[in-house]
Amino acid sequence: MANSVSVNTTNKDLWGGGAEPFKASYGKLMMWFFLISDAFTFSAFLIAYGVIRFRHPGYEGTLSDFSFSQTYWPVPEKVFEAFPFFHGVELPLVFVGLMTFILILSSVTMVLAVEAGHRMDRQGVEKWMIWTIIGGLTFLGCQAWEWSHFIHGTDAGSRLLDGSIIYGANLQLNQYGPPDFAAFFFFITGFHGFHVFSGVALNFLIFYQATVGIFERRGHY
Repeated sequence: MANSVSVNTTNKDLWGGGAEPFKASYGKLMMWFFLISDAFTFSAFLIAYGVIRFRHPGYEGTLSDFSFSQTYWPVPEKVFEAFPFFHGVELPLVFVGLMTFILILSSVTMVLAVEAGHRMDRQGVEKWMIWTIIGGLTFLGCQAWEWSHFIHGTDAGSRLLDGSIIYGANLQLNQYGPPDFAAFFFFITGFHGFHVFSGVALNFLIFYQATVGIFERRGHY
């Protein structure tokens, strides 16, 4: 009859290869794996965008004479010049800059929430998590508006070679430039939007756990 032996191991017993590298916890190590995989994913999207972008000719005229065409890649300042509640006012890349600022600000509030967690400051964690969630939801609202404006297009539209006029954009045609331009816009910003939405959902979960004292009972955040 085989004898069953139970062995109690400690963290030190799990590593037998000399000096333990990094001295990182399991959670921190997995977070770095996630960040690296995230960087690889976005890098693949942006590299693919760059390759396709430079396969198309660019606009060579002055910005004041620019008009949308299927024959060359559009100028971003002309595509993204709208701003909510300012119909007819041209504000090139201002709304894009605002969305970027919101993302950066929500990253700062997330760092402050983590710092408060290290100090076991429950109120601080709750406060900064709320601001992070608000920032994420605000960004998603901005992106929804940007998508709506991009899909519906401008009042003038764009005339195709066959004489027809197209308004807005879809995966097959768009008024702004070659079909690849809209396809990459939808895929890259869509993936990023899903990325932010997932983060907001997880932040809601973390905020709830903080409010009911789960992390305090564990002894760490």
